[in-house]
Amino acid sequence: MAEESPLDRFKLALTGASRAIARDPAVEVAWSADVPGAAGNRFRVPLPGRDLPPEQVTEARGFADSFALKLRHHDTGLHARGAPPEPIARACYDAIEQVRYEALGSTRFGGIKSNLDAATEMRTASDPIARAQNSSEVPLQTALSLMLREQLTGEPIPKRAEAGVGLVREAIEAAIGDDFTSLVDSLDDQAAFQKFTLDMLRDLDLTRPMDEPDQTENDDSDEDEGEQEEEDGDEQREGEADPQSSEAAGEMAEGDADGESDAEMSGEEDMQDGEQGEEGEQSAAPTRPNRPQADIPEGLEYKAFTERFDEEVEAPELCDAEELDRLRAYLDSQLTGLQGVVTRLANRLQRRLMAQQNRSWDFDQEEGVLDAARLSRVVVSPGTALSYKVERDVEFKDTIVTLLIDNSGSMRGRPISIAAISADILARTLERCGVKTEILGFTTRAWKGGQAREAWLADGKPQGPGRLNDLRHIIYKQADEPWRRARRNLGLMMREGLLKENIDGEALLWAHSRLIYRPEERRILMVISDGAPVDDSTLSVNSAGYLEAHLRGVIDWIEKVSPVQLVAIGIGHDVTRYYRRAVTIMDVEQLGGTIMEQLAELFEDEKGGKSGARRR
Repeated sequence: MAEESPLDRFKLALTGASRAIARDPAVEVAWSADVPGAAGNRFRVPLPGRDLPPEQVTEARGFADSFALKLRHHDTGLHARGAPPEPIARACYDAIEQVRYEALGSTRFGGIKSNLDAATEMRTASDPIARAQNSSEVPLQTALSLMLREQLTGEPIPKRAEAGVGLVREAIEAAIGDDFTSLVDSLDDQAAFQKFTLDMLRDLDLTRPMDEPDQTENDDSDEDEGEQEEEDGDEQREGEADPQSSEAAGEMAEGDADGESDAEMSGEEDMQDGEQGEEGEQSAAPTRPNRPQADIPEGLEYKAFTERFDEEVEAPELCDAEELDRLRAYLDSQLTGLQGVVTRLANRLQRRLMAQQNRSWDFDQEEGVLDAARLSRVVVSPGTALSYKVERDVEFKDTIVTLLIDNSGSMRGRPISIAAISADILARTLERCGVKTEILGFTTRAWKGGQAREAWLADGKPQGPGRLNDLRHIIYKQADEPWRRARRNLGLMMREGLLKENIDGEALLWAHSRLIYRPEERRILMVISDGAPVDDSTLSVNSAGYLEAHLRGVIDWIEKVSPVQLVAIGIGHDVTRYYRRAVTIMDVEQLGGTIMEQLAELFEDEKGGKSGARRR
């Protein structure tokens, strides 16, 4: 038996401590380069370095202690029954409960206190509160949880969040009065603590009593009554699990007692940095995607209620360098076996591309370079004329390939892992062949609507609002960027809090607009997705096929009008009903080879003609 490493011994000790704190002998601890999380008694904590740096060890202990304290002091059913339906109120409700059970440990055990402080520092570093420049950019759930932690444990606000909390502290304290005092006094009683939490959220005007009807400006208006019923239905839908993924983060109000344990290691409210931080980013200053109006097809009955909160962002802006390195290492470790297979396919693609770029010869010419291979004919038959050959260049169009990857929640797990590593190898291969590659991703900034939906509600819920979520378009690798610089960016896809909903039509237009102004003669857009566009907020107030009809219109316009060649690969779902040139694969293990095959066919098809849809 091999000797245990220090890392193995530390994991064993950490598991034992977690079992003791949780009073559950079945607790298991696993390392992760991804966002820390827990599902039931399975904990996933940050992987420290092999030499066990003290600060990383403390962070791992902090997350494990937090998850163990939750098992011991938190009643999941009670928490779910009292959860408010409003998304921001739910995020605050979850964050405040986490402060409660962590405070029960930190106020009684000095070692747990220092560990939890380290975990809080790590969460705060990646939270939008550390970058907030004004009060509108401060995620309220983070500010409230840090202020309550200060009251319960006496610990100061982390330095990175001091400025952000300072922007909203006065307003919060003026609204809540002595609510913090009531919470401090009920620390040991979850039911009482929950009651005072809901009172505080009502004082902050984030939620309303369950038996209190919404107030409308014209109570006697039949139209307003209809709108009221619609709002109640919307809020009820916000309390349901997301149909794309049962692994949705805590920002989705799940509404049942099993929701938190069914999060498939996403960590729910434990993962402040992965979920609440992501929701908090709804308030971060966005960058409007660059979508030239000249490239948007006319005649599509589609609109966005507002584009103010959409963002086009480069991968490093969503994650610090250290976490990107950790996520990339995790991606590599997950796909070690697969990488060799895809690399062989990439080499095959490279040989085919390089063969098309080689020079060729025209033989039996009357002048040119003497063809030595045919001199034997002159020797055998001296009367035969000498044969010459002329060298000519094969036309190989200057080419760019854009890979557009669906970053929705339903891609979580092995599909997104294989998509990321396939994109990585594809970029490396095409770069060796002199073909530029761009890698893009698309998702939304929030589950079930973000600031766009809030603006719609504040505007009186006008009919037919169009798209009601905030787009997030991610640039993993720019076309002119060397592969070595962008390599680690692809690890961001492993961050579970990133993957939310998918609005494919606008993503296609965005990727197309980036391609259309490129100088390359041939432009190829390859889409990797696992199904139809889904955004609950948009579909709840528009026609059922609103997003799908837009996607079909965009695809039809690109395929018939645009010089961009479009190809799609569907993972587990049939995309051949949308795209003329498409392949549906039922096993994600086929993805790498399918990408290479499709590209090879496109390069060999100089006219970019039609290709029948296929299913594998």
